[in-house]
Amino acid sequence: MNYSMSNSPVSKESAQKKICWPQFLFIWGAHLAALTAFFTFSWQALLLCIVMHWVTGGVGITLGFHRLLTHRSFSVPKIVEYALSLIGSLACQGGPIQWVVQHRLHHNYSDTEGDPHTPLKGFFWAHMEWCLTEDKRGSDPDVWQKIAPDLVNDPVHYFIDRTHILWTAVLAGIFYAFGGWPYVVWGIFVRMVLVYHCTWLVNSAAHTWGYQTYKTGDRSTNLWWVALLSYGEGWHNNHHAFQQSARHGLKWWEFDPTYLLIQILQGLGVAKAVKLPTAYQLSTKSAA
Repeated sequence: MNYSMSNSPVSKESAQKKICWPQFLFIWGAHLAALTAFFTFSWQALLLCIVMHWVTGGVGITLGFHRLLTHRSFSVPKIVEYALSLIGSLACQGGPIQWVVQHRLHHNYSDTEGDPHTPLKGFFWAHMEWCLTEDKRGSDPDVWQKIAPDLVNDPVHYFIDRTHILWTAVLAGIFYAFGGWPYVVWGIFVRMVLVYHCTWLVNSAAHTWGYQTYKTGDRSTNLWWVALLSYGEGWHNNHHAFQQSARHGLKWWEFDPTYLLIQILQGLGVAKAVKLPTAYQLSTKSAA
């Protein structure tokens, strides 16, 4: 099944610029809590932050939520898929279904009125304002069913989505038991805020600056420093050109650590059906 949603029946309803108070308070609260890092620093806590940034941002969001669940660019056993769904939830960017719905809408209406986070509405809107405001499509069961039936109809993914915030509370309790408040501050709040902004830069910076290798009909760009911060997601124009490709860095210099991880999983027999553009597709895709 093609999950690009180019023929989606969902209407092009734009995000409503009305504050979503639970998300607003949670996101800004996380930023304020992260400021206590100045009073709770330790080298162990910093190392925990770095490791958890990769686990939740690289493995959970980039590998799990994006390349696996949203675009189905490879397949893994269901138990591994559920584990990645749970790990992605620890980034506190919403549950797997909500995240996938928003991202498939982004591709369906990229840089048009229906795009949840186009910079055509302003850089700050694309970066983070969009997720501080209400968009009825993000919680509409009918939209969920049309956009992400593969996840909505899976009881495990649905359960993880409904309980996603609880897993971070459990993780915070574990961190507190092993390292006290420094582990909680750095392993939860500092890490969470850093992952937020690395993810958001793909929506904002990688639709504003950089270069276009392919004509995609939108403003998606390849931006090397966003790729470094987001584990390969900054090769965004390549991704919009070949949405189901497991590899985003298509040139030899476009370093894509997430694709390297997929290759490792493939070598171990965990990842299968890894999708890549063919040489013919690469040679015939319209250049920008």
